[in-house]
Amino acid sequence: MPRILVLILAACLLLPAIPAHAEPLPRLVPHGDRLELLVDDRPFLMLAGELGNSTASTARSMAPHWATLRAAGLNTVLAPVSWELIEPEEGRFDFTSVDDLLAGARDHEQRLVVLWFGAWKNSMSSYVPAWVKRDTDRFPRTLGAGGQRQEILSAFDPATRNADAAAFAALMQHLARVDGVHRTVIMVQVENEIGFLPFAREHGPVPDAAFAGPVPRALIDRMVPGASGSWAEVFGAGPAGEEIFQAHAYARYAEAVAAAGKAAYPLPMFVNAALNRPGRLPGDYPSAGPLAHLFPVWDLAAPSIDLLTPDIYFENFADWIAPYDRPGEALFVPEANRANRPDTVANALFAVGRHHAIGFSPFSIENISGEPQSWLATAYAHLSEAWPLIAEARGTDRLWGYRAPVSAEGVAGDTPGQWIVGDYVLTLTPVDPWTPREDQDLRGHGALLLQTGPEDLLIIGTGVTITVAARDPARVAGLDNVWLGRFEAGEWQGERLLNGDETHQGRHIRLPPGAVQTQKVRLYLY
Repeated sequence: MPRILVLILAACLLLPAIPAHAEPLPRLVPHGDRLELLVDDRPFLMLAGELGNSTASTARSMAPHWATLRAAGLNTVLAPVSWELIEPEEGRFDFTSVDDLLAGARDHEQRLVVLWFGAWKNSMSSYVPAWVKRDTDRFPRTLGAGGQRQEILSAFDPATRNADAAAFAALMQHLARVDGVHRTVIMVQVENEIGFLPFAREHGPVPDAAFAGPVPRALIDRMVPGASGSWAEVFGAGPAGEEIFQAHAYARYAEAVAAAGKAAYPLPMFVNAALNRPGRLPGDYPSAGPLAHLFPVWDLAAPSIDLLTPDIYFENFADWIAPYDRPGEALFVPEANRANRPDTVANALFAVGRHHAIGFSPFSIENISGEPQSWLATAYAHLSEAWPLIAEARGTDRLWGYRAPVSAEGVAGDTPGQWIVGDYVLTLTPVDPWTPREDQDLRGHGALLLQTGPEDLLIIGTGVTITVAARDPARVAGLDNVWLGRFEAGEWQGERLLNGDETHQGRHIRLPPGAVQTQKVRLYLY
């Protein structure tokens, strides 16, 4: 029996039964044309933020930040758990950092998404224990195209894979034992931004021999039916073909780790991608991660991975999120650039509205402050209050989102968006007519729109102006009424009837720049 299977079996035999619980484990289930996340058997939206890499390493380090996370409106924190901390000596586990994190999250009413920093973090192998770092014979490093040694563990090495998988299984076993009732942890990331640098693939005796060998038939059938031969013969000897080869190795490795973890505690699992900069070759960007053009490889070779997710640090957020919105899947953005940016709220509304995301998470959340913190907290509060209605509409055409278009260079435009819903055509622009243009940062303007009835809309947003027309050109559409308000305990509470100057005498719906608002709108035709 292969050693990895022995390790997984041993972990399962040592695992105590998960304590009885009224609801099933957190899980992904079909809903419309997508998957939704159930937590405590109810649809859950991760209004999240990701901690910096080292922030959660001790309770003392985390202590000053819990209040910030609550103030930012989070219900979920993404937190790294590193191999070097939990297994300082081979076979001896210390879960102090994990237990402290769980206790802090429970005390501050947060769910957790655990980020496993195992063999790779941002392509490199800096989070592995010292006993792995120092034993280069047992845990070999990769070689570059010129034979140079790199501080990167090999995806082709079974000893590395087995040790990583065993440590991850031990972590999941521990979570099952100490969190099986509380269900604080709702999802787990396997590794972090897997990708090879600065070449398209690993080199060395083992990977070179594998590259010269035959391509697995299942992958050929998926990508190039009828072909046969070596990786170079089927996919080409250049960087593009090498990247497919390396992606298959990474995906198989991630599958082994995820399968070991799920055997101990089957929470939803995902891998995240450091995205490929346009115009660059594989290796100039982190090659072979779960990138959009490599979905077929990852889908085939890593079936235990539930989600492929993007870490979006490019300015044109809308362009990068779209490929990860896949039919029959769920979209989650675990890193949406840094939390203090002016576009964070607009990106959150766009992700949940246009792409029906199950979660959104800006990075370095513990460092958010000032207006960005206030705006994010307000946006998250409005999304949370309206979530029962949003959840019901996910996977249908009754839910939509808009944000100001932003170029790759970070320049915001004012191109309108159009949503056709029922008998109406809504045109949205990211410019507020009553605020001087020089005082508006269009990057932060966006809205989520929800049709709640034939004539009724719920709109959550900021900095967006909306005009309404009839879908039938022979008719005219108007605003019956527009209310500013919010939901409290599931019931709508209107705070202010907007009319006159607030709707330009019935000509438009206006969500002014600044803090997010919720408006309830009734339309009519004549």
